Amino acid sequence: MRTVVLAQSQLRLPDASLFTPEQLDAEIAIMPKGKRALIHSLMGKDHAIAMPERQAQWEAERTAFKAVLEKHGVEVFRPRLLTEYEKAAGGKQGYSNDFVRDPWFTVGNYVIEGSLMFPQRRHEVLPSRNIMYAEVLPAACTYTALPQPEIMPLEVDDGGPGPFLEGGDVLVYGRHVFVGHSGRASTLQGAEHLRKLLAPSGYTVESVLMKPDILHLDCTMGMVREGLLAVYADGLLDGVPKALANWERISVSQEEAANLGTNGLPISPTVYVTDPFFKRIGDEVAKHGIRVEYVDFQISRGFGGAFRCSTQPLWRETV
Repeated sequence: MRTVVLAQSQLRLPDASLFTPEQLDAEIAIMPKGKRALIHSLMGKDHAIAMPERQAQWEAERTAFKAVLEKHGVEVFRPRLLTEYEKAAGGKQGYSNDFVRDPWFTVGNYVIEGSLMFPQRRHEVLPSRNIMYAEVLPAACTYTALPQPEIMPLEVDDGGPGPFLEGGDVLVYGRHVFVGHSGRASTLQGAEHLRKLLAPSGYTVESVLMKPDILHLDCTMGMVREGLLAVYADGLLDGVPKALANWERISVSQEEAANLGTNGLPISPTVYVTDPFFKRIGDEVAKHGIRVEYVDFQISRGFGGAFRCSTQPLWRETV
């Protein structure tokens, strides 16, 4: 990894009045049980205002992560902060600027703006646009965006008007692209849009079906380096994809996966970043001659994302 965008830490969750109790429980069911009460308490509130000390800890996590990236020679960009106008425009749906992996992503020489299922996240790409204008438009690459999703009721959660395609569901292995599908984020229509875009350049796009209690593909499967996979295999309805079936596996438990155990970030084939909460996984990674860097990311993980979710690589060298 040579250049990466590292997320900011801004979040206001939607008003609870937008959900029935059953809908709200269903939406946060992907979170570990110990984190759900926090989400309930933050509905309709800006995290920085409601919990300033916790906000400072959250920002410190990203600062510590930035230091690790830069120590290993990675150039780090940050999205700008949301304007007050953008926050106000979110209305009861709230706003977010905290996980840069999902609103846009890169596949080879393609930079693609996705389409997010949660309404409060659909403008999350905007704080990264200045980086795209400065770094992407002048480059020899394709820059495109999926169609804007239609407005849909909350209960239409799968296969609806979309298309939805989120970066956390997109894992790239050479010319093979895996797109997760659990009904929580990316849809099969989103994968079809990606397939149509990439096929002329020789890419294969494969949909990977997951259990409905998993948000994104990188919450159940992570490529540590060539030939080594961290995976919660029981979360994959059809098992590990055939293209990765012969890779050596570090098995991740359901509890570890729910806490983002597969969401570490490989900086290079010899350096991997994870949380000390996953020391067991880190020890397994280290057995393969890989240096493991640990950063406490408990606040970020409490919102459903870790190291991969918090970063968007602009430039990786092929090794």
